[in-house]
Amino acid sequence: MIVPPTTRAARHRPPRPTRPARIALSALAAAGALGALPAHAALTENLAVSPVAMSLGNAVTADPPGLDSIHFNPAGLAKIQSDTRSDTIFGAVLRTTAHFHQPAGFDIGGFTEDPLAGTTSDHNKQAIFIPIAGVPSNRLPLAVAAGLGLSWHNEGSPWTFATATYVPQAVGIDRTKNPDDPARFDGKKVVIQRLVYLSPSVGYKVNDQFQVGFGVPIAHQGFSLDTEMRFPNKLLGIIGKLQDAWCGNNGNPLDTLGFGLCGTDSTGKQSGRLRPFDSVGEMRFDGTSPADVTFNVGALWQPSQYIGFGAVYQSGSKTVITGDYNFHANPMLPEFVRHMYSSLFGPIVASMFGFPTSIPTDQGGNFTLVMPTPAHWQFGVKAIPITGVQFNVDAGWTDWAKWNTLTFQFDRNVNLLDMARLFGQADSTKLVIPRGYQSVWSFGYGAQFDVWDGVKLRLGYEPRKSSVPTNKIDLIAPMPELPVKSIGASYEMKNGMKLETGFSYARGKYNVPANTDCNLNCTDFFNVIYNPYAGLDVSGTLVLRYFGLKITQPF
Repeated sequence: MIVPPTTRAARHRPPRPTRPARIALSALAAAGALGALPAHAALTENLAVSPVAMSLGNAVTADPPGLDSIHFNPAGLAKIQSDTRSDTIFGAVLRTTAHFHQPAGFDIGGFTEDPLAGTTSDHNKQAIFIPIAGVPSNRLPLAVAAGLGLSWHNEGSPWTFATATYVPQAVGIDRTKNPDDPARFDGKKVVIQRLVYLSPSVGYKVNDQFQVGFGVPIAHQGFSLDTEMRFPNKLLGIIGKLQDAWCGNNGNPLDTLGFGLCGTDSTGKQSGRLRPFDSVGEMRFDGTSPADVTFNVGALWQPSQYIGFGAVYQSGSKTVITGDYNFHANPMLPEFVRHMYSSLFGPIVASMFGFPTSIPTDQGGNFTLVMPTPAHWQFGVKAIPITGVQFNVDAGWTDWAKWNTLTFQFDRNVNLLDMARLFGQADSTKLVIPRGYQSVWSFGYGAQFDVWDGVKLRLGYEPRKSSVPTNKIDLIAPMPELPVKSIGASYEMKNGMKLETGFSYARGKYNVPANTDCNLNCTDFFNVIYNPYAGLDVSGTLVLRYFGLKITQPF
């Protein structure tokens, strides 16, 4: 039962909504109807910035919570009327699964049995990026993050100044427990994390109804990717079958006078035979952008005590990540190239296709990656139809179309990538990864109830339909439609200290039939980078549980 917050209200029945309250209800209904339109939520932003916001479905633009206003709407800082400190801690558990099924008629250049067919990827853990230290090698049972916020306000001044540390975006998956995990070919370990460590911000109170604010988040962007590679391409299959026919099991003595296709060494080991389902090697990237700057600008307007509106714009940035890379090549391709160049006519054919003269086992150096931070607009409305009850609705747009492709620029030619020239990858100093994400709208809904003096209960819901289309999803970012359900509570003590908690649960699933997603399972001849599960049906789930605790107090 909901108990009104004051003793006087407890002795009376809740009042019938007044005309302004009915206006608030009408505005809320209109916003709800808008929110019922088809929507696509963003990837990972706002999942764990604020315990209050997460418990309200991140629908807080019209009522930003305290120091978390720095991110959600800096105009909310103008409502802070004292020097204030907030300490926040978050914990998250992420679990993903992926199932691989081989449909009827499966054929990759004459190879009809993929060893991954019928297997399942599970038992993953989460991963985080620690500035300077990088990604911990140990598997983490729980991803933990902490935040700190500070604000300063002189009594009677319209200005409030603040700064905070928080994580506006993060995803980290660790699949290293099982060395044979079938998802290892699309990210054994992947972390994309943005940590704001300084955010000088200001809120200005124009009057009791209108406030504005501005902030400059300065962030550390971390990126780490460790994945095995395989190229189940028709050409590799055809060449492999040609090798088997020409060479048999023991090689062909005429091969050295031909094209050097047999790939059989002096011990009889067939190390240079091409197999579309074998591991080609492994690539690793670790990089950062240590000081990436954006800005937030927002406004609040509350024409009456029953209704309020908010808007915020979070600028994007051309985030430039630099770091180290390493390509490790398994024997298959290096031995294939070596044998071709050891034959009579093989060098002619190899040079025609632009094959390198050799492929080192390990090749590394420095890379640069432009990973744009997308711009974001968000608009919100809050309505208070009766005393002690508040409803929030937000609508936001994030420019994820900036992630159409991601291009890794290397400091030298990568010999292993020279083998991809046959498939249209002309420049071996670059690795272009198609993404094809969408810029779309998202919605959030929240409800807050005053249960009794100092105690509030909060409920939230976000549909979060994915910005990653079904035909662009992969296991590096397996982000399907991900509805998030949340609950939270707060307790404010008489000395001004406030305790706030939030818990969220999200579960999504995806199903990608064979040849429908050229970031995952296409068999097209020129879609070699990157379709590690070509011709397979791939389905899976993503489950995320996370919680937060925040302590706010004057100082």
